[in-house]
Amino acid sequence: MNDFYEQLIDLEQSLLKYASHLRLDNSDAKDLVQETYLKAILNRDKFVTTGYLKAWAITIMKNTFINNYRHNLMHNNYYDRIDESSFINQIKSSGSDDPDAVYTVGEINKCIERLRDKFRVPFKMYIAGYRYREIADTFNLRIGTVKSRIFLARKILMNQLAT
Repeated sequence: MNDFYEQLIDLEQSLLKYASHLRLDNSDAKDLVQETYLKAILNRDKFVTTGYLKAWAITIMKNTFINNYRHNLMHNNYYDRIDESSFINQIKSSGSDDPDAVYTVGEINKCIERLRDKFRVPFKMYIAGYRYREIADTFNLRIGTVKSRIFLARKILMNQLAT
């Protein structure tokens, strides 16, 4: 039992790195890590596979971030942290206002969620910014296996979205 808590604490730097990847400032990143710790501890009984603690904790963090983001949008408390100078050379709208674009993103996410775990988890980690080596180390796999699974996930998604 104590081993679980020690391993969780050892993940602090990885969790902070992932939180900063989500474009959070240092204070918000630390808050998100603390919230992730709390949820992991409260849901300790749901963690069943040893060796996948990092992936499990990152999934908790990602879901917490998404839920907080949605909550803030609903309550108009979301503050955009994007540097405004990035829009200077922008020629046209990104299409995020377009209802069809939102539907497409929704469909892509549904297709990703339908992937088998062995493809979905590495693929989601890769698109979240993890390097092949980090994914391989997390699941104790070879880099070639990780690359293959991500490639196959892309191929499956392209086939699903083409229909």
